[in-house]
Amino acid sequence: MRSRSVLTGLTMAAALAATLTTAPAQATAPVPADAHKSGGDRPHCPQLSEELPWHGANRAKLQRTIDERGTCSPHWRGGKHRPVAAFDWDNTIVKNDSTDATIAWALKHDKILRPKSWAATSKWLTPAADRALTEACGSDVPVGRPLPTSRNAACADEILQVRGEAETMGGEEAFAGDWNHRRTVPEYAWVPQLFAGHTVAELRSYARAARDEALAAPIGSEQKVGTHTVPAYGRYYDQQKDLVRTLQKAGFDVYIVSAGSEPVAEEWATGVGIDRAHTLAIRSVLEHGRITTATEGCGDVPAGQGEAIPYIDGKRCVINQEIYGIKGAEAWKKQDRRHRIAIGGGDADTDVTFVGDATGTHLVLNRNKPEIMCRGYDDADGRWAVNPMFIEPLPRKADPYPCATKGFTHPDGSLGPVHRSDGTVIPDQDDTAYGEGGEVAGSRAHGAV
Repeated sequence: MRSRSVLTGLTMAAALAATLTTAPAQATAPVPADAHKSGGDRPHCPQLSEELPWHGANRAKLQRTIDERGTCSPHWRGGKHRPVAAFDWDNTIVKNDSTDATIAWALKHDKILRPKSWAATSKWLTPAADRALTEACGSDVPVGRPLPTSRNAACADEILQVRGEAETMGGEEAFAGDWNHRRTVPEYAWVPQLFAGHTVAELRSYARAARDEALAAPIGSEQKVGTHTVPAYGRYYDQQKDLVRTLQKAGFDVYIVSAGSEPVAEEWATGVGIDRAHTLAIRSVLEHGRITTATEGCGDVPAGQGEAIPYIDGKRCVINQEIYGIKGAEAWKKQDRRHRIAIGGGDADTDVTFVGDATGTHLVLNRNKPEIMCRGYDDADGRWAVNPMFIEPLPRKADPYPCATKGFTHPDGSLGPVHRSDGTVIPDQDDTAYGEGGEVAGSRAHGAV
């Protein structure tokens, strides 16, 4: 099946129109004849496993929404009215970052191609970062040929530092300028730009190799890339695999909405039964079949250099546009209940807008990110479910989240208080859903796809 990653321009528009009318449905179990009956035991109704531990009442909250909206609901309509669940990918469905795992694998196997100009890879890359990358990676390798990053630790280090910390190894800012901080972040947009020159199939193959390597590595293991020490392992969370399966059996359309590169997210998502048509991420513009440094836009923001990616409000835009067919500037706005997801799940502030849009359950995995944790703990509608990470959960955050002063990131990057939908300010929140001793909670130590 052809990926949306390879669609641009008029082809992209035509594919979107087709998706809105004939989007491929995920496999759904047949609906039993008695599924809509109320009261009594309903053994055919899809249920989350009781053998996999969840924090507090979180399983019950999720199950309530499954029962309210799925095939066992007396209001079930099915067809084009199927309820939607959408989840972030990295550290939400899978432990650790699949994009970073793919970059690490690519650096170890000399898969980054030398650009004609590092400055041209991102409109926000600073002269300091351009100099650092040029000096570290050199100019001996012809443009478009692989950089020897497996042997050149300095080059690998600069790439990892710019991607991970938005700075050079010398501590200078790697990105500068103006961007909407609720629609993009340059170091995220830079990831697919790093793979410019490759085909989508090539990038998928790198993601697949990185995934297989990460799943085989022991939990907690690390690896050296350049002089950086980075995680060597990844795992699909057993609870999330069970949740996705249960939702699909209950008639939900389940989507991944990631701020990573789309071919990478697509390759990993197959491990939990989610196909390419249901995987939304940063979509590169192609030229002659190869990835470029340009990315597709969203809503009324055209294709560009990463001005609009699935990041914070950008994830809402992508959901509204790609799932509900809402176009133009309207795609950035919160929609009526009929055009919003039933369940949303994420782990970071990049997910807070679409998770908050959910009408049934807002699932949050605790990685100590301020805005989403403020909203999760405030639990304004009683449907937020905050859970420690299932593998190596973080310990309790000592200080309260600064919700009342600087938990919210404004479009210009400044910080301010987090407001509820009624305009009131959320007070600072204590951390109450955390791990003890980094235990593995209900996930197999060497689980595979």
